[in-house]
Amino acid sequence: MKKYISTNILCILSALFLTSCNDWLTETSPGVTELDDYFTNGQTAIQSVNAAYTPIAWDYNTTFINEWFIGDVVSDDALKGGQNISDMADAYDMENFKTNSNNGLLLDYYRAQYQGISRCNLVLQEVPPMATDTIMDIKLKDRLIGEAKFLRAMYYFRLVRIFGGVPKIDFVIMSNNQWKQPRASADDIYKFIIEDLLDAEKKLWVKSEYKAEDLGRATKGAAQAMLLKAYLYAHNYPEAEKWGATLVKQAEDDGEYSLCTNYKDNFALAGENGQESIFEIQYMSDPQSDYGGFGFSRGTFGVVLTRSRSSKLGGGWGFNKPTQDLYNEYETSDPRRDATILKPTDAEIETPEQEIYLGSRYVSKKYAMMEDGAGGTIFKLDHDSRGPINTKAIRYADALLMYAEACVENNNTTTAKWALEKVRERARGGNNAILPAFPNYKGYTDTKADLIKAIRHERRVELAMEGHRWFDLCRWGTVKKVMDAYKANETEEARKHMADFIEGKHELFPIPAEEVNLGSLTQNNGY
Repeated sequence: MKKYISTNILCILSALFLTSCNDWLTETSPGVTELDDYFTNGQTAIQSVNAAYTPIAWDYNTTFINEWFIGDVVSDDALKGGQNISDMADAYDMENFKTNSNNGLLLDYYRAQYQGISRCNLVLQEVPPMATDTIMDIKLKDRLIGEAKFLRAMYYFRLVRIFGGVPKIDFVIMSNNQWKQPRASADDIYKFIIEDLLDAEKKLWVKSEYKAEDLGRATKGAAQAMLLKAYLYAHNYPEAEKWGATLVKQAEDDGEYSLCTNYKDNFALAGENGQESIFEIQYMSDPQSDYGGFGFSRGTFGVVLTRSRSSKLGGGWGFNKPTQDLYNEYETSDPRRDATILKPTDAEIETPEQEIYLGSRYVSKKYAMMEDGAGGTIFKLDHDSRGPINTKAIRYADALLMYAEACVENNNTTTAKWALEKVRERARGGNNAILPAFPNYKGYTDTKADLIKAIRHERRVELAMEGHRWFDLCRWGTVKKVMDAYKANETEEARKHMADFIEGKHELFPIPAEEVNLGSLTQNNGY
């Protein structure tokens, strides 16, 4: 499903939202499409759901809003990078715990999620009462409703992890007196997310039921994986283990998912929507891309943002630079390190003062440096700013490690070890000497405490530079300890920019000031 929605349908939906806010008008202006006139056939329902997918792919408006600016850069896995410290100042502030409520990255990110939520709400208001027809039978209708519920849950999940409690909007805003809503608690948002996912899981199809052109849509497995994830964040380990087991059964017994034989295939064009993919954000080549903001491109800025600044290595902008701390986390023989982190030679670096950022010359290889060209060369972009490669939001290895975590927290260490070993077995590629099974590495002993450490280590190295690390640290409650230790061991150049991590404040980011003022919202602690 590489192309989510046409420009025409976006324009129509925009017109519907704009005209619906003016309920003081007594007559409809000529040329305005009424909701009841628009939602009349199955094709309309499909297009409206397609529109609900689009904001999840947005990574630029007035600034760049890729989620890894938080998941990687704010954590101990990556430095901001770029040309210098002033390049992308909003990300610099977030990385160094100097964020204020006027941060442009946070404002655009926040608003993108609510754009997605509003589109989902429109689908969930208009599609359920629609009659079936030759295009949309009852099975497809249920699936479309399930897709909208899955997406709404994902948009809220992206918000609650960063901001905590946010306004819960589960209806279409039709008038000016409806748009100002109070913040719900984080617990209420997680409850709402889980309710949507439970209903979505019943309605969605398994991956193998989708036609090739529909790959990329939410599936039953995607809902199960998100339930596993949401319950982990809510620290409800019995429910997390249950949904993990359900997903693993679908993978192992029914063959819906499996680990790619070659780890690197996950980050190449050839691996898109493949056997390890549970849910991924769809992009496509778009040679007409520009800087028009939300919705103006079907490509991603992520590729050029994270490529080396050297033209010999792709000619990108050098953001999201792996840290020495991350590099050192890998076991020496772990092949995933060299698949994740590139250390350019002096001969490959054209401008050291731009390539080497606060002491780090490392470059993130995943997605940006994929070798899809002839003879294993770096993939050439059709447009100098946008890339076509999808972003895997959830892959099977991620789900296995979440399942292992849920199991060990429930004292089911046998299954936890099995899931952990599945991931390490793929990484070692048949060479048992390089990545031993637990507990025979990194000084571990065969205890629950060390098994938890091993699973957390594995999440870091398996999923490095994929935007997970910061959120893992926060939900584990280890973020203060980890970030203090990281700061103490970083380069002197990097340390002098870092403010202290304040426990009870920096786990969340501020609600954007514009949204606080518009909605009379309470601000997060300390901002």
